[in-house]
Parts: sequence; C-alpha cells; structure tokens
Amino acid sequence: MFSLKGKVIIVTGGTGVLGHAFIKALSAAGATVGVLGRNQAKAEERVKEITDAGGEAMVLIADVQDEAQLIECRKKVLDKYGKIDGLVNGAGGNIPEGILQPGDDIFSMSASGMKKAMDMNLWGSIIPTLIFGKAIAENGSGSIVNISSVSVERALTKVMGYSLGKAAIEMFNKWFAVELANRYGDKIRMNAIIPGFFLTEQNRLLLTDGKGNLSERGNLIIAGTPYKKFGDPKDLTGALVYLMSDASSFVTGTTIKVDGGFTAFSGV
Repeated sequence: MFSLKGKVIIVTGGTGVLGHAFIKALSAAGATVGVLGRNQAKAEERVKEITDAGGEAMVLIADVQDEAQLIECRKKVLDKYGKIDGLVNGAGGNIPEGILQPGDDIFSMSASGMKKAMDMNLWGSIIPTLIFGKAIAENGSGSIVNISSVSVERALTKVMGYSLGKAAIEMFNKWFAVELANRYGDKIRMNAIIPGFFLTEQNRLLLTDGKGNLSERGNLIIAGTPYKKFGDPKDLTGALVYLMSDASSFVTGTTIKVDGGFTAFSGV
C-alpha cells in the first residue's frame, strides 16, 4: 500500500533542507524523482546521491513562479518517462524583506517585501500545480502534496507575508481538492502537511545566533513545543510517503500536522 514503485514524482524545493529528506524518502519507497530547484550544482548533487544508491532521479532547474521554465521541465520529464504521477510543492520559505522586526514601525513595513514572501509561498505552489497537475490529469491518476505551516493556526511575529501565503495555501488545498474530485473523482488527490519547526537555510538566522546557539525566538519555540526540540526533516517523510501512496486513496483536502505538538499546546 505504501509503495511508490513505478511512480514519477516531482519535488519543488528539492535542493532545500526539507526537500532533501523528501526526495530521499520518495526514492527509498520506489519512486523516480524529479529534483526541481534553482541551484544546478545542488540539484546535480542530490540526483547523484539517489542514483548512487540505486534509485532514479532527474535534475530540473526552474523558478517555481516562472511558467515557461516549469513547462520546459514538464516536457523534459514527459519526454524521458512518459508520465507524471505526483507533485510535492516543497518550495517556499521566507526572505529578509518579508520580516518585520519588533522595533520596526508596523505602519512602515515593506508592503512589497511582504507581498514577495506571500507570492513565493502561495503562487510558488499554485503555478507548479497548474503546470505539472495537467500532466497528472492526463496520466489519469496521482497525488499532490502542499506544505503548509503552523502559522495558519498560531500567529507568529515577524513573518506576516509568509504567514499570509501559508494561510492561503490551506484554502487552496481544500478548494483545489474539491474541484479535482468534481472533475476526476477519486483519481487525483490533494493534501497538505503542516511541519512544526525545523532548522532550514531560510530560518536559521531567526532561530539561532549563527553560532549554534538558540536565539530568543528559538528558545520560545522550544518552550512552546511539547517535545522540546526542533523536528528532524526525516520526521516529515512518513506522512509524505503515505499521502503520495495508494494507502491514502480515500484522503483528500486534508492536512496532517507533524509539529511535535506545537499547535496543540496552550502554553500552560
């Protein structure tokens, strides 16, 4: 039920920290993986790691908001494998201009920075879904997984643009899942995962002092997480493989939390 043997799955953000765990888990479950990102050297390194372990993978270089680049990637995959069975919208994160520091004037925040962060997380998932989802529909079946955030349930200071983008992902996840069901029945599913806090390249300087010590924000997060630790990227992979596999064949429009209890904890 949990096997992905014979399936071709694209992972956007495949060159990132969480993306690295995603592609390794999907490959271990038997999938052929398209490693999509902007960093050519990192993508090639990830693909070599998979192929050296006996798996099958392909380098796909694109910005997730660039339709022309994504269409070219789709063509590359279809030319080689003839189909696409799944998509993981793993690209996202934050940017410096999308962060409001505690001492900043809230009424002078960078609207363009917040919008850029929101667009990266929202449209950086919608556009790949439109491009690769078309091939999944033509294939006749498949699964799409979005990456949401604890910020959709708990207001996180500093990161409004990111939070708005992820909040919109939650509605996109439900809306698109329903519309897919209306058109394709139970053949194409869409679901999401809410990760707790993981150290990635985008948030490392928010959660640590850059020397390996936790920042004030990092300490607050640990205190607010019942497990009292950050997650390991591999903690997400069980939920991902489940949602990509036939084991979740009657699951759509839902979100799985993998957050160490963060969203369940009241603080007392």
